[in-house]
Amino acid sequence: MIIDLPRFVRTEKVYWDELQKLLHEIETEPGRRMPLSGIQRLHYLYERCSADLARLDTFSTEPRLQAYLESLVSRAYSEIHETRAPLRIRWKNLILAFPRAFRRHLGAFSLSLGITLLGCAFGWFVMRQDPQSKAVLMPFSQLMVSPAERVAREENATIDRLKGAKATFSAELMSNNIRVTILAMAAGITWGSGTLIVLFSNGVSLGAVAEDYIAGGQGTFLAAWLLPHGSIEIPAILLGGQAGFILAGALIGWGSHRSRAERFRMVGGDLFAIVAGAAGLLVWAGIVEAFVSQYHRPVIPYGLKIGFGACELVALAAFLGWAGRGNQEET
Repeated sequence: MIIDLPRFVRTEKVYWDELQKLLHEIETEPGRRMPLSGIQRLHYLYERCSADLARLDTFSTEPRLQAYLESLVSRAYSEIHETRAPLRIRWKNLILAFPRAFRRHLGAFSLSLGITLLGCAFGWFVMRQDPQSKAVLMPFSQLMVSPAERVAREENATIDRLKGAKATFSAELMSNNIRVTILAMAAGITWGSGTLIVLFSNGVSLGAVAEDYIAGGQGTFLAAWLLPHGSIEIPAILLGGQAGFILAGALIGWGSHRSRAERFRMVGGDLFAIVAGAAGLLVWAGIVEAFVSQYHRPVIPYGLKIGFGACELVALAAFLGWAGRGNQEET
């Protein structure tokens, strides 16, 4: 078969270029779903280029053009006859990535916990030595009154002060606590010093509140008020601190011969899993604080609230300590 090769190339090149562009789009976005018209066009271009390749078989003087078409047809064949499994989100693996990442970095969590406890001890000591420091140490204005006065007011309340506003109050708590957690993580970019300050200051406030209420004889009220949401909220903030120290460790790179970019890539997945897990916990804590923690005796017995908070804490510890172990244990 004899053909006018220059004319043949001019006529058919527009189809080759179109097929190459279409294949590039498919390869760049493998998860994209093509419409039926796009699939039909891909098949037409594949058949046309295959026919062009067959017509060129007799032209041994054009090996480069033939090699180009062979590559193009081969790529199109692979896309058309591909047996790729459908993309499925494995929610179980996404959820279990959180406790696995937590266990891989227990040292960072221990540091986060230790700094918070140090802050608690400092806040406790300062309040005990100087009760007038209450105005500086207390995180909320409603804590400025004496514990006995606040407890009497809460227990004798005849109206629901959150009636019609629970969802708004809960959303505000969630956004504020998630902001603090993300701040604790992001502050790791300051070589960990910012994370240390966030955790220590939170610990100081917590220790000051605990000393004030226990010294005032209101320890039961304090436990019933804090445990339902605090058993989740406080560990979530500690997890933010853990993420911050992981980030600081990757930035500093103690004893590592890897580049900084490589160290960041290695911990990126764990950072996301931990912060996303902490954010999920804080959503639950916000709901509990609005619908449970803010209601006191006689509306909800203190023993019931304390028991509920203790069960939450045990469940969280079990999840972080054992979930995801076994066949896919962390490495």
